[in-house]
Amino acid sequence: MKKILIVLVVLAALFVALGLMLSNEYRVARKVTIQADVARVHELCSDLKNWPQWAPWEANDKSIRTTIGEKSSGVGAYQSWKGDNDAGELTFTRCDPASGVAWDMNFINGDTKMPAKSQLNYTPGASGVEVEWVIEGRMEMPVIGPFFAKLSDRLIGAMFEQGLNKLKSVCEAAK
Repeated sequence: MKKILIVLVVLAALFVALGLMLSNEYRVARKVTIQADVARVHELCSDLKNWPQWAPWEANDKSIRTTIGEKSSGVGAYQSWKGDNDAGELTFTRCDPASGVAWDMNFINGDTKMPAKSQLNYTPGASGVEVEWVIEGRMEMPVIGPFFAKLSDRLIGAMFEQGLNKLKSVCEAAK
């Protein structure tokens, strides 16, 4: 029994030490090429009222309720959401028909806000419009935050792929 306790204490110490040494920063990015006009892509991405047509969040969590602010498009557009497992808010900081949309967001857990920056970047080309979805931030939770940061690509990346593929489908169906 004493050996098991010693092993558990050593493992816990290693976990804490590793958590203190790892970076708590994360970046997740995914791309898709859409065979549509950049104006069509921007129409769906630049107005929060259009996001339910392609964004993956509510399709994957039926408990999410989204509230859109008075302004739904352009710089300053705002939305908040609350679900059984999470809550948050975002505000557009860039809304350019040629290059894309960017926003500041906060994931909210009780009184704690975890800020992140996200964007949808457009790159028109011969085969269509490449859309890149990026999120960057820091997991500020002591010790365990860096572990979540390392897992963020696996946790968020699949949702980004789902959303981008849906965006592609919606845009290309409108031809």
